[in-house]
Amino acid sequence: MLRPFYDWTLRVSGHPYAERWLAAVSFVESSVFPIPPDVMIVPMVLADRANAWRIALVATIASVLGGLAGYAIGLFFFEAIGQPVLELYGKADKFGEFAEMYNAWGAWVVFGAGVTPFPYKVITIASGVTQLDLLVFVLASALARGLRFFAVAGLLWYFGPPIRRLLEKHLGLISIVFFVLLLGGFVAIRWLL
Repeated sequence: MLRPFYDWTLRVSGHPYAERWLAAVSFVESSVFPIPPDVMIVPMVLADRANAWRIALVATIASVLGGLAGYAIGLFFFEAIGQPVLELYGKADKFGEFAEMYNAWGAWVVFGAGVTPFPYKVITIASGVTQLDLLVFVLASALARGLRFFAVAGLLWYFGPPIRRLLEKHLGLISIVFFVLLLGGFVAIRWLL
């Protein structure tokens, strides 16, 4: 089912307006589209390594703006759809506890979803539903998405085509390991100090 979307995304990465398509894909991926922008970033950077940083910047800005659209979906449509479902199942009272826990860890949740293969759109919408502080959301999103897209573009810029196979095969694992190491480092610093 996703294959046609994937093939289309690859095709438009070679289009004369590829940066506009990248912005569109990055925007909608943050709230509804199933294919990550990395699918376009890889061939675009390999085709024009001198524009690697620009490509990563376009993806980052559009992704954060799309994240704000996901946040708005969660914020404005929860009352109409989500709340009645929670009440139907008798879980409306538990939602407050969930929202408090989510917002206490919100920056880490958003950052983790932004750099790992976890669907970022789920977190953007959940952040709106729980009304995570908007500044925290935007900063965590910008850092995470920027880190992810600039890392991919930087590796492709530096190593060129040989790194493509490694990224395509192991991007998810690399992202998860990086996030675990980063989080572990902050925990270690906090524990040691």
